[in-house]
Amino acid sequence: MLLRFTNTVMKSIPLHLFLCPLVVWTLMCCCQVGGWAQETPPNVVVIFIDDMGYADIGPFGDTGYPTPNLDRMAAEGRKFTDFCVSSAVCSASRSALMTGCYHKRIGISGALGPKSTIGLNANETTIAEVCRSKGYRTAVYGKWHLGHHPKFLPTNHGFDEYYGIPYSNDMWPLHPQTVAQRRIDPNAPSNWAELPMIEDTKIVIDRMGPADQEQMTKQFTERAVEFIRRDSDQPFFLYLPHPMVHVPLFVSDAFRGKSGRGLFGDVVMEVDWSVGQILGAIEDIGAERNTLVVFTSDNGPWLSYGTHAGKATPLREGKGTMFEGGYREPTLMWWKGKIPAGTTCDTFASTIDLLPTIAALADAELPDHKIDGHDIRPLMFGDQGAKTPHESFACFYKGELEAVRNERFKLVFPHKYRTLNGHPGGTAGLPIAYQQQMAKRALYDLDNDIGETTDVSEAFPEVVAELEAAAARYRNELGDKLTTTKGSEIRPAGKLEPGDEELPLVW
Repeated sequence: MLLRFTNTVMKSIPLHLFLCPLVVWTLMCCCQVGGWAQETPPNVVVIFIDDMGYADIGPFGDTGYPTPNLDRMAAEGRKFTDFCVSSAVCSASRSALMTGCYHKRIGISGALGPKSTIGLNANETTIAEVCRSKGYRTAVYGKWHLGHHPKFLPTNHGFDEYYGIPYSNDMWPLHPQTVAQRRIDPNAPSNWAELPMIEDTKIVIDRMGPADQEQMTKQFTERAVEFIRRDSDQPFFLYLPHPMVHVPLFVSDAFRGKSGRGLFGDVVMEVDWSVGQILGAIEDIGAERNTLVVFTSDNGPWLSYGTHAGKATPLREGKGTMFEGGYREPTLMWWKGKIPAGTTCDTFASTIDLLPTIAALADAELPDHKIDGHDIRPLMFGDQGAKTPHESFACFYKGELEAVRNERFKLVFPHKYRTLNGHPGGTAGLPIAYQQQMAKRALYDLDNDIGETTDVSEAFPEVVAELEAAAARYRNELGDKLTTTKGSEIRPAGKLEPGDEELPLVW
């Protein structure tokens, strides 16, 4: 778009005026407005971790184990301290990332499992499809979790290739609940199918075992590196959704015991190694000044698993709630020469903003249908005075509008939520039970109370009114189980229809 504008301007200027230094300087400025000029479409890498807590890596406060490659991303790039997902659960969060929409808008909720007959609708537009429209190579290696039957898999949603697992790695016969039951009754049955490894739309390993899971982080990283290093003039979009640090935790021999802080620390160190391999591969092909790398997570830590889970300090709660610990994620962005090094963005943004931002970087068209994300290049590139493009943001969980927030304030509506209520989680990979509590209607000042401890609604009645009005709009558009509102703008998820090919899972 910028190049087309520049060509138009140049054609309108008489040839003899190009000798004028002022005209030359003006044209150079036009080509670099906001530092966004791009001669060729940039490569894009999105590294999406599973169940990583806000405080699980060095740049966000962890000191228990080294994360040198993530530390490097922060030192050479930009840390986002208020970057949120659409919902604090796997499939809902991933659907929003891929489509730039609230998950509620596109009919995906919760975490899809091997008995699910729905998935991402073919009518939705993914980041991969946006990139492919501009000639990108596209690939995904890791956990998909947007439908496991062939019509829902990545190669039918804009990806050239896929290698990974179709849903969470605990959805298998060795599910922690089954393990706990078998400690009492060795013959207790499992309610889960075997976990497969899929290449494109075909199963290549029908019964993943512990030894297979130990190699996943390494194998997905190796495939990603090979994809980056392929000799091609095409730009690429690489999506690397690691199954870790979701339970059950597995790590390769190279990192087992390396952290000195238990299995969770070992797993995070291997994820950090993976990040280093990706950055190294990008530099090996000389593309570090033409590649955006985003590191973030799908939701917060699964706190009930205790020693096998991360932490969201200083945020409240974790995965499965729309308090800040459930949906605010540790996020880093790296692009040498474009993203200002060693900087921090405290302004609100979300994973739903990645699709429109990548579309803008690639000069691609946005989907014809409504999306909820916005172009956040001003935040990414550190433009002076850049503000969040979101007047408000809806916090949906399992169909309930549990809160609405803006840049500073968050209005929480009464709803039931799960909590450990101060108790430590489980040990050895087994969870403890959550307690159910009732959240009260409250307004929190997130700028001054990130832990959501003090209701300030009486001090800011005008803010309450603004967020209540925003909530009413979200309910009318997207529905709300808490108020039994249906919503007028919800699009259906894809459905498995008679005659569709089914993935032959082993039960």
